[in-house]
Amino acid sequence: MKILMSLLVVLGALIVIILISKYWFASRGHKAQIFSNTEKVYQAGISSLWPIAKAYGSTKRQAPIPQGVIPLEVLTPEILAQSTEDTVYRLGHSTLLMRLDGEYLLIDPVFSERASPVQWAGPKRFHQSPISIADLPAIKAVIISHDHYDHLDRAAIEQLAAKVQHFITPLKVGEYLTTWGVDAIQVTELEWWQSVELNGLSITATPAQHFSGRGLLDRNQTLWASWVIQGLQHKVFFSGDSGYFNGFKEIGERYGPFDLSMIETGAYNELWSDIHMLPEQSLQAHIDVQAKAMMPIHNGTFDLALHDWFEPFERINQLAKQQNVTLLTPKFGQAVMLANPQASELWWRAIMLEPQNTDELNQVVINSN
Repeated sequence: MKILMSLLVVLGALIVIILISKYWFASRGHKAQIFSNTEKVYQAGISSLWPIAKAYGSTKRQAPIPQGVIPLEVLTPEILAQSTEDTVYRLGHSTLLMRLDGEYLLIDPVFSERASPVQWAGPKRFHQSPISIADLPAIKAVIISHDHYDHLDRAAIEQLAAKVQHFITPLKVGEYLTTWGVDAIQVTELEWWQSVELNGLSITATPAQHFSGRGLLDRNQTLWASWVIQGLQHKVFFSGDSGYFNGFKEIGERYGPFDLSMIETGAYNELWSDIHMLPEQSLQAHIDVQAKAMMPIHNGTFDLALHDWFEPFERINQLAKQQNVTLLTPKFGQAVMLANPQASELWWRAIMLEPQNTDELNQVVINSN
């Protein structure tokens, strides 16, 4: 019965996605360019749905969503104005607010309640954003990694258009933005290894191993990317979504070392490890790009896989200890100063499991230490 229900949910979602993608495909009115990875061709179609649906129907999880309230450090314009240092604030999932050289950058802004084509169904947020779009400062640039719903939020883009100077995207992703009302003069699309300079800030699109598409009929018609962001004093790397590949080493050789890597560590599974790294691979990607500290992202906000919500934090924490890697796991909204990043508390452990499972929780903590 659970497998049947899972299949019905998947099929229902497919119908919605097909209708949306048909509309988008028809609206383009021309033959689309198809993008590809440098190492692996990711095939995702109807034939792959059965093992995924079967896994969703048979996998038992203790805590797919948090049993308590996820702690936030609320951000306000007044709090942001108290400092001028180069700082990163994690707002949720892969959404990051960054101040470099006095300018604010916003990466993969997702503020909607659900990461979904519709707001009445789909993965729902575990927590609100530490800051609203209305309270955000003037943004020099919004950087988008790819067009999936947990990274490209139409409602957020529409609200941000008036307070953002530049939108920087991989090739063809900018077409969504202009369709949604962003002035084309604000949008810059980049191929891998291309850069744009904004008042001394250098932003470079670098490869990733993933795929794109907001439906079933627009697969790989837009490019996906990781990003190198460099200011006068500090340089950071943002992985976007990616499977592990040799491109990380090349990025490290070309642009490393970095002060901070923000690496996808969540929503993983062996079934789709070609396009979403397992924690061991995420740590290796951090090492490859030659970064001083690692911030695991793509976790803690949406239930997008088959692991417990806290598992990515626990696994990467243990792996970082073994490899002597400086790991940063700030609360959402907590300031991370790039000049002197401080070790973060393990905030998720207080709400890992239901209160009645305290013995089991203690054993998980002991095993992770």
